[in-house]
Amino acid sequence: MLKTTIILIIIVWLYLLSVLKRAKTHAFYFLVGSIGLFIILALLSKPYGIWLFSTIVTKGVSVVGYLTGLFSVHYASHLIEIMNHQHMNLLFIDYECSGIIETMAFGSLIAFYPVYTLKNRFLLMVAGTIWIFLANIIRLSFVAIVIYYFGSDAFYVAHSILGRIIFYILAIILYYQVFTRGQIIQKFGRGLQQEIR
Repeated sequence: MLKTTIILIIIVWLYLLSVLKRAKTHAFYFLVGSIGLFIILALLSKPYGIWLFSTIVTKGVSVVGYLTGLFSVHYASHLIEIMNHQHMNLLFIDYECSGIIETMAFGSLIAFYPVYTLKNRFLLMVAGTIWIFLANIIRLSFVAIVIYYFGSDAFYVAHSILGRIIFYILAIILYYQVFTRGQIIQKFGRGLQQEIR
């Protein structure tokens, strides 16, 4: 049933994209393309995409744990184990912590962003995915380190407030560089180049 639903969504989405492209309604083409691609990716990501992202992030966090010696990681169960004053704390890397939602959102936006060529969009998608992956590793490692030093009482502040602030600052930097700065350079950079000539 789910496969049939996904196929129907893809067919309707492609049809809408073709209509909007022929009508030359660029803003609606971008919106329908980005939102539709995100929904399709979200439906296709369960359960294997989530498992893949969780595994990759777990392995990335394990490098920080190995280098600092402050926590260990269990790959198979996607767990970060933090020993603090003889108390064991476990962090489970699940759907929300894997970074898959943010990666799908970024990929969906850049796939239909009209400022760049197809090649540049692909390269930016790869670079953005790596950036989000590293930002997520920094966030989760920060949470684990805070719990190591301050105990499980600090979990909420470290995970829900400070960790998210760190992650979203890094995400805003990415979005600014790719979308805002990229559009400014594309729009005004060409004009400046023509004036110089």
